[in-house]
Amino acid sequence: MKFVSTRGQTPPHIFSEAVAVGLAPDGGLFLPESLPDISGRLGEWENLGYADLCFEFMRLFATDLDPEVLRGIVAKSYGNFSHPEIAPLRRLGERLYVLELFHGPTLAFKDFALQLLGNLYEHQCRVTGHGIKVLGATSGDTGAAAIHGLLGKPHTAVFILYPEGRVSPLQERQMTCTGAGNVYAIAVDGSFDDAQRALKDIFGDREFSAQQHLSAVNSINLARVLAQCVYYLFAWLRIPAAERSNLEFVVPTGNFGNVFAGWLLSRMGVPVAGFKVATNRNDILHRLFTTGEYRSGTVTPSLAPSMDIQVASNFERFLSYALGGDAKKVRAVMEQIIRTGVWRFESFDRTAFRSSRADDAEISEIIRRVHAQHGYLVDPHTACAFKDLDPTRTSVVLATAHPAKFPDAIRAATGVTPTHPALEALKVRPVVKYPLSPTVAAIKGFIAAR
Repeated sequence: MKFVSTRGQTPPHIFSEAVAVGLAPDGGLFLPESLPDISGRLGEWENLGYADLCFEFMRLFATDLDPEVLRGIVAKSYGNFSHPEIAPLRRLGERLYVLELFHGPTLAFKDFALQLLGNLYEHQCRVTGHGIKVLGATSGDTGAAAIHGLLGKPHTAVFILYPEGRVSPLQERQMTCTGAGNVYAIAVDGSFDDAQRALKDIFGDREFSAQQHLSAVNSINLARVLAQCVYYLFAWLRIPAAERSNLEFVVPTGNFGNVFAGWLLSRMGVPVAGFKVATNRNDILHRLFTTGEYRSGTVTPSLAPSMDIQVASNFERFLSYALGGDAKKVRAVMEQIIRTGVWRFESFDRTAFRSSRADDAEISEIIRRVHAQHGYLVDPHTACAFKDLDPTRTSVVLATAHPAKFPDAIRAATGVTPTHPALEALKVRPVVKYPLSPTVAAIKGFIAAR
């Protein structure tokens, strides 16, 4: 299988090539040249465990990898999750389920993709004999998951940009208290969008990227999206058959990568009735799906910091499908968005997604209500998904982080302080971080010096 850029000015890449470069050389994002129809395989996959299901799904895309090599990479990636089901599905009500995606090493859904990506990188380094420098930007969980996917791996270094003072204290400690010599947590003076903008500009410098052997771990990397498709499939196969035809996945998202993965799976023949995009007060995606207009604004810090985003990087992938794969139109739209921050669909199918917005007061109230009604603690991001559930549908809420990562918000709402042993251990370790301005020159200089 080959992968093509949304902007149409990069030759098709095989899977390993697309994973290695992350961002396409023309500045676009990679997508499969064509999507497989998996509708005929759902029955045979129904009873597979998570790792086996992931292998069967990923082998449809990673066709340049030896199947047994891929099987070993997948098995290693999910061998250190704390729950035997990896992504357990928990029923809270008659038509309400929670898909728990926080049983990985950093207690967040990003572990599903970044454990796999880290092991793919390790394999590539072994095969090519070349080291790799991995660069990412994070609004919270991606950075910790990327770091722990590459922690101590030979011939790798990982550079993670994050907005100083705009991630939770425990999220910061997960990035800065590893003690690993190949980890560089870079605290930038600005927002996540500032960090992500600098990252894209750096990858846009093809000479520098090649010279430094740079690769991307953000959700711009195709492997991230494909790996995240698997937990939607895993959950769909575990929902009672009678409920599957009227199923809505409810997804907290800021960068659009998480919900895009589910939507992409539905285009492969998995019948999903709908998807709901759940945002916090930084609601660019909610405004998009209610008005048809994409308009970036100013980021406002919130109780759900991982969603404090106003530039949704995976929107370009959705845009490519919405424009029928017309790369020339995609380039024109992205140029307009970069120049003005605004673009409006001429005609827009609003049936593909529902959306909702929750401000901080609503997030606190939802955390309190869910705990009171179900005896269940949800983190502030997951709380956003409980707003405006459709009572006529079976809802599967994606729980994106363990509540212990946000103890202050949980305690304020419920009086309960959630804890986790892995997080408690971080509190006594020294913090090592590197303050920088979010400029291309400063970040390039830092990377090149190491």
